[in-house]
Amino acid sequence: MNDARIEATATSPRPRPAGATAVAHVFTLAALLAWWGYSRIVPDYQLPGPRPVLRRIGSFLTDSNELTQLGLSLFHVCAAMAIAFVVGCVLAALAHYIRPLRLLIEGRLTPFLNAFSGIGWLFLAILWFGLNDVTVIFAVTLILLPFTIINVGAGLQELDRDLLELGHSLTRNPIRRTLKIVVPLLTPYLFAALRTSFGVSWKVVLTAELFGGNGGVGYLLNVARQEFDTETIFAIIAFILMFVVVAEVVFFRPIQRRLDRRFARG
Repeated sequence: MNDARIEATATSPRPRPAGATAVAHVFTLAALLAWWGYSRIVPDYQLPGPRPVLRRIGSFLTDSNELTQLGLSLFHVCAAMAIAFVVGCVLAALAHYIRPLRLLIEGRLTPFLNAFSGIGWLFLAILWFGLNDVTVIFAVTLILLPFTIINVGAGLQELDRDLLELGHSLTRNPIRRTLKIVVPLLTPYLFAALRTSFGVSWKVVLTAELFGGNGGVGYLLNVARQEFDTETIFAIIAFILMFVVVAEVVFFRPIQRRLDRRFARG
């Protein structure tokens, strides 16, 4: 009876303290008030207030051309995440299962990719491919790739050896063992790689589109910068911020809690 109570307590989500929620809301309100107050002091071209920025976001979401640019940015993010995820998983698996490649991938390639400047990848892509979608996707993919290699590599190192031996005794089919044992055990690490890549990709894609793209939200940001359209600049930044936060709260956090409960139960 006591064991059951302990297990239920460990696997059930902890209630969030009311004080923490209040502090978070007070901080948000204070930031908005500070924004509004400072916007009343400085000229509009330096800092527009929250109300005109909110109106600009509304017009941004109703304009077909700007929605097309948003869709193009979303395509850049999804394409780069997908390529980086697949290539990163393959490289992490090669480093884990083929020992001669471990030093190359984990000791040379991953540190190189992790240390290489994102702006450097972008400028190289501009030289190689010009100003187009390939440049943006290439630069973002190379920046996201280390996140997948490191997360999946860590997951492969933490695989339960007893379960792997049990799988060998039950079936000789490596594909079946991978799908039934390895992939479920790697799920938290795979999800962590995707979750990290999603947040980073939006930061990177704006920069890539700003300097090396001919379309997308970053391209709109560049046009607004040239025209001193501060409202559009703040509207795009605020919209991307809200979009990533909503995706985190609505999509990623519930899945993370479900995974935590699942693996807490063993």
